[in-house]
Amino acid sequence: MSPTTLDGTAADPVAVVHVVRGEVDHGSPTAHGRPGAAFTAPALDLDRLVWPRTEPGPAFHVPVAEIVDLLVETGEALRADRDGLLAEALDRMVRVSPLPAEVLERAYAVLWRSFQRTGLHAQIDHELGGADVLDGWREVRLPDDRTAAIRAFPPRLVHIIAGNAPGVAAMSVVRGALTKGVNLLKLPSNDLFTATAILRTMAAVAPGHPVVRSFSAVYWRGGDETVESVLFRPQFFDKLVAWGGEATIRGALRYVGPGFELVSFDPKTSISLIGREAFTSPENLARVADAGAADATFFNQQACVASRFQFVEGSWDDADRYAALLCERLGVAREFSSADGPRVAAELREEIDVLRSLAPEYRVWGGYDGRGLVIRSPEPVDFHPDGKIVNVVPVAALSEAIAHAGVATQTVGVYPDARKAELRDALACAGVQRVVSLGRAGGMPPGLSHDGFYPLQRLMRWVNDE
Repeated sequence: MSPTTLDGTAADPVAVVHVVRGEVDHGSPTAHGRPGAAFTAPALDLDRLVWPRTEPGPAFHVPVAEIVDLLVETGEALRADRDGLLAEALDRMVRVSPLPAEVLERAYAVLWRSFQRTGLHAQIDHELGGADVLDGWREVRLPDDRTAAIRAFPPRLVHIIAGNAPGVAAMSVVRGALTKGVNLLKLPSNDLFTATAILRTMAAVAPGHPVVRSFSAVYWRGGDETVESVLFRPQFFDKLVAWGGEATIRGALRYVGPGFELVSFDPKTSISLIGREAFTSPENLARVADAGAADATFFNQQACVASRFQFVEGSWDDADRYAALLCERLGVAREFSSADGPRVAAELREEIDVLRSLAPEYRVWGGYDGRGLVIRSPEPVDFHPDGKIVNVVPVAALSEAIAHAGVATQTVGVYPDARKAELRDALACAGVQRVVSLGRAGGMPPGLSHDGFYPLQRLMRWVNDE
């Protein structure tokens, strides 16, 4: 949506801040965006966005304990917003983001959670086996009774971060800091402000700190070869950490080669499996429908963890009872969703109107106003439900739903919890990366795998002394 003034005229372009090596870049502004959604950002100096391999990065030798302390203090500063940097970012974000202001406000209010000490230690301990391998060389015993040493050496990383949820920026900063490496963050066009607000807050906490100087965050148009063909080279960076849709990942693959690796958080979708135990009482069914709605509306269904297809073990009538309750609960405001979401796109409305005419094989609850819509169908629909739309499909047994999971299925919410054990191996075999209790899809506990791998372990450069 175009930023406008109160009289309806177009507002001035939103100013985007760059951070280069920990300092705000005051370079001359250049215009970006399209008419009605324009913004300015400082012109890029590509030489300043790379760190020479002839010398270690600023934080290569900083003890992990010191980095953790800095991140914790940064989290406290974000929580208090001492310098108003989050408030400034939020004000600019609201003017250009597709997410409602109330969702952005609540998301910004909890960014500090990514910086809690227990979560930071969980990542180090669970993903790397402890801080010793970051601070030095870990001795290991080899099968032939020799000893060797291994080190998780600081990497040089480019991050193409996603903008569908502000927490992605926080997660990227935390992971980049814990690696001790140097980090260049490409700001996404749908979140031009969160990452720089976090980095500026960190710089206010510890001006000139080596970790602060290890970060840059700037914008360029995705796919711009004049920038990417220069930066995406092994003489500058070890790995390209890419979040986003298929176009983003395929664009990143063009630059992958010897010495320059892709770490990909691929585009994903998520589903739910509702066991027949949900129907033991009307009260229980209502609770289950609310949990299913919570999973379906995370960031108004823009996040990968948001459930779009929900398989119900039972008859068509059972599925209809669940679908009707689910539709009511989709229009409830939650911590990371609003009661009113985006209106259903015209092309989807046309497809859904056709399904309405095919009753009773298909049934539809809700309208196109963004408060939620549910389609019950005998098989999954052949389009991508989006904008608080859920497809409910009845199955005779939850095991039948596994056929509809694959490598693009990130999270599967299951009810009741007791049914997870019978399903998780088959779901994993199908390609699923995460099985959770229904209603717990949102967010990912620190220290566990993400999209099928341990991010910190994957980001590091592992070096042997044999």
